[in-house]
Formats: sequence, structure tokens, C-alpha cells
Amino acid sequence: PESLVDFLTHHRHSVETVFHLGAISSTTETDADLVVEQNFRFTTALWDWCTETGVSFIYASSAATYGDGAQGFDDDGSPGALARLRPLNPYGWSKHLFDRRIARLIASGAARPPHWVGLKFFNVYGPNEYHKGGQRSVVPQIYEQVMAAGRARLFKSHHPDYPDGGQKRDFIWVGDCVDVMLWLANNRDVNGLFNCGTGRARTFLDLANAVIVASGRKGDIEFVPTPEAIRDKYQYFTEARMERLTKAGYMRRFTSLEEGVARYV
Repeated sequence: PESLVDFLTHHRHSVETVFHLGAISSTTETDADLVVEQNFRFTTALWDWCTETGVSFIYASSAATYGDGAQGFDDDGSPGALARLRPLNPYGWSKHLFDRRIARLIASGAARPPHWVGLKFFNVYGPNEYHKGGQRSVVPQIYEQVMAAGRARLFKSHHPDYPDGGQKRDFIWVGDCVDVMLWLANNRDVNGLFNCGTGRARTFLDLANAVIVASGRKGDIEFVPTPEAIRDKYQYFTEARMERLTKAGYMRRFTSLEEGVARYV
């Protein structure tokens, strides 16, 4: 954090907005000390710098903060509402920890950046994530499977309310996320914590079929057991409530799953 803060300070007069998206985003990372250092302390250092210098701060939170979804997916940023959420892994917990810190600071009237936004990103997919290995979105993983073997692999369901492939997520095209962030950067009267999803959950089976169609290949779908290491921490349903961002004035249409997957492929 110190080296980045020094860099920002050196370029202070050319910095208008800090977009902080970097993090240990692996949902399987178990080194809590490392996660806290990178995802909480680092973000806190950037928040403090933006507060001191009067620079806008837009940072990435995550839908992982909602845990199993039992409390819903309402992006209420008040301390009481956030206190009810229970993330399922260290990554989600670290993002939630920072959201709660900011909620307490705002509620207490503490100093803050002149313009700030936290975005709870849902299942983002799009190009240039190839370095993430097994943490890439499902789209490139399925595409590679279909092209190599003519078969897509999805996790079996271990939940009685969801059939195999019927697990649902709010998949959002990365270009839509960029549009939201740029709109927020240009609308400095909008502050707070917001969801960033499409508002429409789709099944993994929908996603796999969209990849197969876009690839122009025939493909079967094989269901494999969800690894035991993540089985009890698996989100079976996510769907962003987007009313808060809409009420703030954001009116652009979100890309459909089929359109986004076709563009990616």
C-alpha cells in the first residue's frame, strides 16, 4: 500500500478518480491474514488517501458478501442491514468487513472522500481474465471444454431445491460493469453502496447452452460432483436488486446472457 500511495501522491494533480478493483478474489483462498492485508488494509489505505486529497473513490465489493442469500440481495448500506449478512468464505468476509467499516464511518459523520461508491459485483464475465486460472468465469472454461472434447462440465446440485445445472447466478458482462463505473465517475452526487448485476438470475445450464451455441459446435453436458472443499459454501442463487442504482439515475440496458456470451466467444 505504501508504494502505491506514494505513486498516487506524486501524481496527485492528475488523479481525478481512483477505481480500486484489485484484490485476492479467489473464493478458495484460506490465508486469512493475507486476505485481510490485501483486501481490507490496502483498500483502507486508498480510502484514507482519497479522503485526505479530495479524490473520488470507487471500489469493488462483491456479491459474495451476501453469503447463501438467506438475507436477500438488497444493497442497503446501513450498518444494521450489513450486520445481518453472513459471507461464506474469507474473500466475501474481507469485502464485507470493508463495507461495514465504511458504513460506520459514514454513520458517525467521519471525514470521507468527496465522492465515493462501493459496487457489489455479481458474476462478472468477459475477456482478459485468462491469468486467473481456475478462478476464471465459467464461460471460458466451458468454451475450452467444448472445443477440446465436445463436452461441457457443470457441478451437480447438492441442494434439493435445485436440479443439476439449475443453480442460478446473476451473470453480468464486464462491459456493463465498465459503463456503470464510468457513469458513477461522472455523477459525483451519487454516493453509497450499490449492487452491480443485471437483476435477472440465469441457470448454469443456460450459460453452458449459450456457450455451445456461440461456439458453433455440438456439445454434451456432463455433471460432476461439487468439490467437497466448497460444497457447504456454495451459492445456489444470486440475483442483484438493482432498484437503488436505477433510482440514482442509471438507466442503461444490461447485456443479455446470450448476447454477452456470443460476444465473448
